Amino acid sequence: MADRKHGRPAAPTDTTVSGADWDGRDLSGEDHPNVLFVDVDMTEATGRAVTFHECTFRSVRFNAAVFTDAAFVNCTFVRCNLFDTTFEGCKMIGSLFDGCSHDLMKAEGGDWSMTGLPGADLHGASFRGVRMREADLTGARLNGAVLRDTDLSGAWLSKADLTRCDLRGSDLTSLDPHTVQLAGAIVDVNQTMVIATALGLDVRPA
Repeated sequence: MADRKHGRPAAPTDTTVSGADWDGRDLSGEDHPNVLFVDVDMTEATGRAVTFHECTFRSVRFNAAVFTDAAFVNCTFVRCNLFDTTFEGCKMIGSLFDGCSHDLMKAEGGDWSMTGLPGADLHGASFRGVRMREADLTGARLNGAVLRDTDLSGAWLSKADLTRCDLRGSDLTSLDPHTVQLAGAIVDVNQTMVIATALGLDVRPA
């Protein structure tokens, strides 16, 4: 199982929801603290301002679900299906994703700081305007993914695959080009300077 940064354990849960059919359910405004969700179907569920605090999701199906201004704080996702799931302006601080499917997952805005995605297959995912400070992307497969205008300051990127990843507008100050795969990555002019400097080049005007 993937570990959180600095080895922090998953939060304990008090209640369990198992095998429930929440397909298409509107979760707007609901509050779920310290709940264990097991084999729950949340396909095409919606939720504006719904709150999940220190919850654990095991084998939960979020296919095509849409969450807006929702909070998943310090939650744990284990073997969940996030196919075509949309997170708009959501707070995901401190959450951990372990062995999940992220195909076509979209994050628009919101705060994913200190989120754990070590080794995650994110090749079909899109993050735009997201705050991902100190996120753990160690060994993440981001080949062909979109990370546009994203704050990656302090993020852990060692051994990440960023080939063909669209990184334009993102903060790459914590990127060590010696420890990642960057072939074909899409960057802007300012980012080129940051990467060149990290490679030890002395960039001067002509």
